[in-house]
Amino acid sequence: MAFSFFGGVHPKENKHYACDVPVQDFPAPDLVVIPMSQHIGAPCKPLVKKGDLVTMGQKIGDNAGLCVPVHASVSGKVKAVEPRAHTSGTTMMSVVIENDHLDTLCPDITPRTQEQVDALTPEQLIDIIHEGGIVGMGGATFPTHVKLSGGIGKVDTVIVNAGECEPFITADDRLCREMPEKVIAGLKIVMKIFGLKEGHIGIEDNKPQAAAALREHIVPGDGIILDVLPAKYPQGAEKQLIYAVTGREVPSGGLPAAVGCAVFNAATCKAICDVVYEGMPLIRRIVTVSGDILMEPKNLMVPIGTSFNDLLEACGHSEYPYKVLSGGPMMGAAQYDLSVPTIKGVNAVTVLGRKNEYAVKDPHCLRCGRCIDACPMHLMPVLMYKALESGSVDEMKRNNIMDCIECGCCAYTCPASVPLVLGFRVAKQMIRNEAAKAKAKA
Repeated sequence: MAFSFFGGVHPKENKHYACDVPVQDFPAPDLVVIPMSQHIGAPCKPLVKKGDLVTMGQKIGDNAGLCVPVHASVSGKVKAVEPRAHTSGTTMMSVVIENDHLDTLCPDITPRTQEQVDALTPEQLIDIIHEGGIVGMGGATFPTHVKLSGGIGKVDTVIVNAGECEPFITADDRLCREMPEKVIAGLKIVMKIFGLKEGHIGIEDNKPQAAAALREHIVPGDGIILDVLPAKYPQGAEKQLIYAVTGREVPSGGLPAAVGCAVFNAATCKAICDVVYEGMPLIRRIVTVSGDILMEPKNLMVPIGTSFNDLLEACGHSEYPYKVLSGGPMMGAAQYDLSVPTIKGVNAVTVLGRKNEYAVKDPHCLRCGRCIDACPMHLMPVLMYKALESGSVDEMKRNNIMDCIECGCCAYTCPASVPLVLGFRVAKQMIRNEAAKAKAKA
């Protein structure tokens, strides 16, 4: 490690619930719902209609521009193409497939030998990754092929993010323990695309088994460096991980490529390996289903389109959930409808009991400054929230609200329980809305 990033917090990890539970294959349900938007960018247009028969891995949605295709995670008949509930809190056009439980594989899926992979050019690899529907699987869901193509000639350091600093979540921990060779193979493909001889894997020191498994599969001379970092939240945030590994600071409003870096989640690397070597698009992912009221917290290999209800039923719970989050307790989004499907960016479903309920009526800032000390982005949350309360978009901009990574450190440390992150999300949307109006007038 080069440096420890500024700020951050040490929330109770609560990883003990699921960290020692091996990944289990989750049986595909009778019905899967595949949203046409599982990534940052333009939603896909459905390529199938009601009544069509589809095979597992078949492309069922695509579009031009900033978009990645989506694929059927089961074989069967399309029951509907209609808006369905989405983890974003909205509805999204989705393809509903009635599973025939035959797992008929799409004939376009063809494995490649090592010799065939070695013969592929960076451009061909990027095309394969694009067609495989690969996105950032740590939650950001940015199209991976865009990050790769945009970084060629700019990136000199690639980092695999295996930090997984969010409480409760152990999906990447188990991935690195059980499939380290796939994570490393995916990293090598990324290194080949960028033309690099060296790559890094960043992991926190609270995952010794995962670190040992990765170290065992790193071949001397391959140029892969395992960086074991002291556990601190939000170590897994892109900019903080870059600083911890390289000492470089991504400038305000800048992307990692501005400092010669590119970061890929461990699960993304595994997905890259799957599509390049096996020809298998992104139709399944590991999801941690954990929480303080679950009877059997688990790490599950889940077909995309499986509902949260199905996952909760598989684990059982001792009381009616107070809150169910897509993601972890720091950055996850609370769900109002548990029929929402598992999508590419869902690494966890966190189920919390009533003891976690707390609310302060009409909270007021105490101006204690704890949020300032905790902010890993060197921002002033107390002034940012004041700008929001003023309603002035110009004031929000002056306080750099768009640089907020919504990690939740400020809210975690706030003794007055001011809903800081919620406020900053509202402020960001106000800024975006004003920009859109200005563009429409131009």
